[in-house]
Amino acid sequence: MRTRKSLMAVAAAAVTGLALAACAPTGATTGGSGDDGADAAPIDVGIVYSESGPLAAYGAAYKQGFEAGIDHATGGTGEVAGHELHVTYHDDAGDPEKAVSQAKDLIGKGYQILGGTVVSGVALPLAEQAEQNKVLYVSGPAAVDTLTGINRYTFRSGRQSLQDVAAAGTFVDPKGAKVVVFAQDNAFGQGNLAAVESVLGGQGAEVSSVLVPEDATEFTPFAKKVLDAKADMVFVAWAGATTGAMWQGLDQQGVLDETTVVTGLGDVATYGAYGDAAEKVSFLNHYFPGAAGTETEAAMLDAVEAAGGTPDLFTPDGFVAAQLIVHAIEEGAGDVEAMVDALEGYTFEGPKGETTVRASDHALIQPMYQARLVQDGDAWTPELVEVIDGESVAPAEATE
Repeated sequence: MRTRKSLMAVAAAAVTGLALAACAPTGATTGGSGDDGADAAPIDVGIVYSESGPLAAYGAAYKQGFEAGIDHATGGTGEVAGHELHVTYHDDAGDPEKAVSQAKDLIGKGYQILGGTVVSGVALPLAEQAEQNKVLYVSGPAAVDTLTGINRYTFRSGRQSLQDVAAAGTFVDPKGAKVVVFAQDNAFGQGNLAAVESVLGGQGAEVSSVLVPEDATEFTPFAKKVLDAKADMVFVAWAGATTGAMWQGLDQQGVLDETTVVTGLGDVATYGAYGDAAEKVSFLNHYFPGAAGTETEAAMLDAVEAAGGTPDLFTPDGFVAAQLIVHAIEEGAGDVEAMVDALEGYTFEGPKGETTVRASDHALIQPMYQARLVQDGDAWTPELVEVIDGESVAPAEATE
């Protein structure tokens, strides 16, 4: 497998998760693809992600999706090829050092499969651990682009920033357009800026940025900078508790009235944060419940709702992670190299429709969406505008 060298210099999306300690580790995983029956050893799967942190709601959706995916992919048995799955959850609190410590502990106990990780700053060091220790790692919603192609043992279960940006590019003609990236000055924002420069800049757009300190609470001066740029499109990459204040600042300074403003549609809990700005914003979307309309999506939606949850933005990421892990075990339980081989080039029906793990760099090719928010009484409701074919927004393939 080739390693991405150029277009993926810095990229990220920060998302965090709710985790709940499950059963204790069961020791080393053994067996092989031919083992089945009652004597087959259990297989341990360690999910390392954030139970705590400012974006924990995203992880709640991921965990609900993962549990629904395990149930669906194993036919409700919790077993794969005769192996009982023992899934444990570990809170990294969004701290890379803590996550690495947990990963090392799990690997030391014989775990060959790790998953989770909804924070980009955690995903990258865990990918390094996967390569160093030759274990299978399936990341969660973390959208950092450099995770794609980073090594043979790392896969992803969600989209990446370049796919977000490519979807945003469907709202304007990039050629000759002035595009401003308005984002937090952290790995998430810097990664999105790099992705916009790569994708839309590569299509002829003139790209500039206004990066805001992560601890900022007053957004008027930054909004004025955006307005002064007289952009044809403003791409907003934002996450966290200051989202509402940020949108209010852009709206009050007239940015939303003067140009096309595109951003990713957040989870359900954030719909109200846009306030009156909601109807002025164009939303790219990486999961729109009901858009696929397949049996697989219906199974996910039904399972999450039956468990008392609400399908949300990162529910499919968890579901897909479970599908990938189960398929890998079916084809190569106990043999990490065989599990990796099984996932490279794997095409399957995910909750968003046809989904493919690109063999060369492990990019996850999947549909994306355009959406809008409309007011329904006191609530905001999303409406699907367009389904974007996965191949049309696929990240550029790594080159030697």
